Amino acid sequence: MKAISYESFGGALSYGNLPDPEAKAASVVINVKATGLCRSDWHGWMGHDADIVLPHVPGHEFAGEVVEVGADIKKWAPGDRVTVPFVSGCGHCEPCVSGNQQVCHQQFQPGFTAWGSFAQYVAIDYADHNLVRLPEEMTYETAASLGCRFITAFRAIVDIGNVKGGEWVTVFGCGGVGLSAIMIAATMGAQVIAIDIDDQKLTEAEKVGACATLNDKNTADLIDAIKSLTNGGAHLSVDALGSQETCYNSIANLRTQGRQVQVGLMAGNDLNPSIPMHLVIAKELSIHGSHGMQSYRYPAVFDMIKTGKLKPEILIGDTISLMEVVERLPNMNSFPGTGVTVISV
Repeated sequence: MKAISYESFGGALSYGNLPDPEAKAASVVINVKATGLCRSDWHGWMGHDADIVLPHVPGHEFAGEVVEVGADIKKWAPGDRVTVPFVSGCGHCEPCVSGNQQVCHQQFQPGFTAWGSFAQYVAIDYADHNLVRLPEEMTYETAASLGCRFITAFRAIVDIGNVKGGEWVTVFGCGGVGLSAIMIAATMGAQVIAIDIDDQKLTEAEKVGACATLNDKNTADLIDAIKSLTNGGAHLSVDALGSQETCYNSIANLRTQGRQVQVGLMAGNDLNPSIPMHLVIAKELSIHGSHGMQSYRYPAVFDMIKTGKLKPEILIGDTISLMEVVERLPNMNSFPGTGVTVISV
């Protein structure tokens, strides 16, 4: 199969032939039709993920067609159109049994714990517990754009953030996950303020539902500006980027008893951020992490897409070939472009 791979962290990326994967007893092999290019892939390439074994094929948000099933697979057959959460649960541990496959103790992550979707084919373990059947009307590109970003944003806003109509929501970082969070929060009736350092991305944020935007580079006192707009601070705040500064500000801008959800990965120099714990105590703030979404929650997203309430396809900013990943992935940390980049395989 044709695939993208690397043999050292931060090293050269190669496009070439690699062995096709084979289905184990509880796995399937999927012919990848489309896959997203995500900053998490950059983190993996940089060596920020301890689960990666070299040489490695990245890629974790994709959609495609089942072409081979293992001997123990009961729910899937060749020809099925599917996607899969970037965290797949084993189905047997305590978190999985409680319905929290996204924090499974033996989780399978394509592109991290195993070879991923920057390839013509990818093998997925625990397939009966995790594959998601695509609606017939949904394109592979749209399904891939849901990837880790849209579904992670959905769970962060709806299931973890418990957003309510009329609340003020701040979203720090207007990349793929940030724009997704803005669209979802606005659809749920919230008043959303988008924060970034790129005016082009802030313009995109307005298009998907932000009622106000702030450029952190051009704002003298960001926290005061948010409190002025919201008459006291955000009810819910999401750090969709993952940096020392955005994490701190995402907490500091909250009103009394506000909720913060950390979605952006904290890695490298941002691994251990400083947080305003004095405000957490004095204001009784709540801080939550959000890590993907369970496969059984996808129908809620699909229903909102089918009725036109959510339009993830408009977040697709660019479509590239698999070969172009060699140049694109190393530059992911410079935040080029807007929206979600989808690779047509």
